[in-house]
Amino acid sequence: MTEYGRGPGSEPWHPEDPLYGDQGWGGRQAAHGQGQYGDQQQSYQQDPYAQQYQGHQQQEPYAQHPQYGQQHQQYDQQQNHQQYGAPQHDPYAQQPGAQPQYNGGWDTGQQSAMAYGAEPQDPYAQHPGAYDTGQDHYGTPEAYPPPQPPGRREAAPGQQQSRQEPADWGADEPQEETHPFFTGADAPAGREPRDDDDDPDDDGSRSSRRDRGSDERRGGKGKKKKSRSGVACLVVSVVLVGGLGGVSYVGYTFWQKQFGAPADYTGSGTGEQVEVEIPEGAFGYDIANILRKKGVIKSSDAFVAAQNDNPKGKSLQAGVYLLKKEMSAASAISLMLDPKSQNPFVIPEGTRNATVYEMIDKRLELKKGTTADIAKTKAESLGLPDWADDNPDVKDPLEGFLYPAAYPVAKGSKPEDALKRMVTRANKEYGKVDLEASAKKLGLKTPWELVTVASLVQVEGKYKHDFDKVARVVYNRLKPGNMETVGRLEFDSTVNYIKNESTLDVGAVDDLRKIDDPYNTYKIIGLPSGPISNPGADALHSAMNPTPGPWYYFVSINEDKTVFAETNEEHERNRREYEDGKAGQ
Repeated sequence: MTEYGRGPGSEPWHPEDPLYGDQGWGGRQAAHGQGQYGDQQQSYQQDPYAQQYQGHQQQEPYAQHPQYGQQHQQYDQQQNHQQYGAPQHDPYAQQPGAQPQYNGGWDTGQQSAMAYGAEPQDPYAQHPGAYDTGQDHYGTPEAYPPPQPPGRREAAPGQQQSRQEPADWGADEPQEETHPFFTGADAPAGREPRDDDDDPDDDGSRSSRRDRGSDERRGGKGKKKKSRSGVACLVVSVVLVGGLGGVSYVGYTFWQKQFGAPADYTGSGTGEQVEVEIPEGAFGYDIANILRKKGVIKSSDAFVAAQNDNPKGKSLQAGVYLLKKEMSAASAISLMLDPKSQNPFVIPEGTRNATVYEMIDKRLELKKGTTADIAKTKAESLGLPDWADDNPDVKDPLEGFLYPAAYPVAKGSKPEDALKRMVTRANKEYGKVDLEASAKKLGLKTPWELVTVASLVQVEGKYKHDFDKVARVVYNRLKPGNMETVGRLEFDSTVNYIKNESTLDVGAVDDLRKIDDPYNTYKIIGLPSGPISNPGADALHSAMNPTPGPWYYFVSINEDKTVFAETNEEHERNRREYEDGKAGQ
C-alpha cells in the first residue's frame, strides 16, 4: 500500500526519517511495513502506524482522511490526464485550499507533492488516534524539542542564518546568492576595493574576503597579530643591521691593526708648542701614550713604528721636551733626539739648595722664596732617609739630597713635586753604594758625615782629577794628631756657604775665626753640621776612596794644576807663587 500523501512510484520509506520519511528522487515509497520490492509486510514495534492499521492493509487510508483523500484523487486525475494527452499542469495551483506536503528530501526536479513556496504541514496533525492526544511528550519544558526535518532545523544560537526559500531547480534563471560568504556582507566597512577585486568570482578575492571575515569573527585578533608581527620584524631587522655593523667595524679595526698602516699626522706639526715630560723608565709605548695625550702624535703605533725605523730611536731619555702639536711620528722622534728640543730642569753638581729653590721659582713662574718656604715646612714629608741628621744646627735638612741631574719640571707643576723627585733620585743613587760601611771604614760616624765630606770635596776640588787628593786632605786634617791645623778644616767654601757667596777672597784668617757659626770650619774642629752642596757621583766616589798621601794643604793654580803640600811652610810658598803668577798676568 502507499504512504500518506505519496503517489505511486515514490521511493521507499527510510528508517532514518521516522516521521516524514524521505520522498527520494522518484517520489516512490513502499507501503508501510512492506519491502521495497514486494516482500511481505514487516511489523515495526516502535511504529505507531503499524499498530493502528494492522488488519486493514487493503483499506484505502485516504478514505478516512478527507484531506489526504482529496490529494490522492487529484494525483489520479493528473496521471489520467497525462496518459490521454491532456496538458500537464500543477494540480495544486488550482486548489488554493489544498495542503501541500513538505518535501524534506533531495529535489530531483519531479516533485509534485508540494507547491513551491507553500509552508509544509504535519500530515498527521488531524489524524485521529495517530498519537495519543491526551499526552504530549514534547510539551514539557524539560523535554527535548520534537525532531524537525533537515530543511526546518534551526541553526545553533549565534550562527542562525536567514532561511532560504526552496529553490526551483527547474528554473533557468540563476539564483541570487544570499550567503555573506558570496555577497561580501562580512567585508569590513569602508574598505577600499583593491585592484584585484574587480572579478567577484576570482578565487584569490574570495580567499582574501574569507580571511578578513575570519579575522573579524575572531575579534580583530588577526590585525593585532599582524601589527605585532610587523614590530617584531622591525626589531629583528634593526638587531641584524646593528650586529652586522658591529661585526664590520670590529673586522675593519682588526684588519687595520694587523695589516693597515697606523694613523699618523703629516709634517712637522703646527706652530703651537707643548712641553712634554718623559719620566724615568719610560720606553716605547709609554712615551708614545704621553705624546698622544698631549696632542703631539696621532697614534701610539705610528710612534713605535717610527722609533724602530730610526737607528737612534731607542736612545730617547727621560726629560722635558719642547715639541709641537700634530707632528708626524718620525718628526717627533727626530726633534726629541735634538738637544735643542729638550727643556730639562738641570741641577749642576755642587749647587746649593738656595740656588735650586730660586731656579724652581723661576721655572714655575712663582714668587721668589715660595719653594724655599715649602722646603722648610715640608722637608720631613719629602722622603728623607732615616739616617738624615735632625740636628737643630743643620741649616737645611734637604742640603745634599737635591741630587744633581736633569728633571722634568713642567710648567703648572707643584714645587713640592719637583723637590720630592730630587730627593727620591738622591736616595736611589746613595742606595747604590754602601754608605754606612764606607763611613765606618773611614772613621766617620754616619752616612750623613760621608755625604758632608763629599759636598766639601765637590766644592773645594772643582776638578775631577783632583777630587781624590782633596778627599785625602780632608781626612788628614780630621785626624786627632794633626799638628798643622789642629783638627780644623779651614775651608773657604764653608765661609761662603754661611754668607751665601762664592768668592776666593773671604778675608783674613783672624777675621774669619771670629765668625760664630757651626758651619765655620775656621773656628770649629771637625766637620760642619751638614753638607754645604749637593755632590755628584764623582765627588761621592772620591770621598769614599781617597788617594793615600801626607797632604794637609792644596792650592789650585789653574784648571789643570792643583798644588798639594805636606806642611804649612810648603803650602805658603806654593800659595805665594800662585798669587805672584796671577798678579803678573
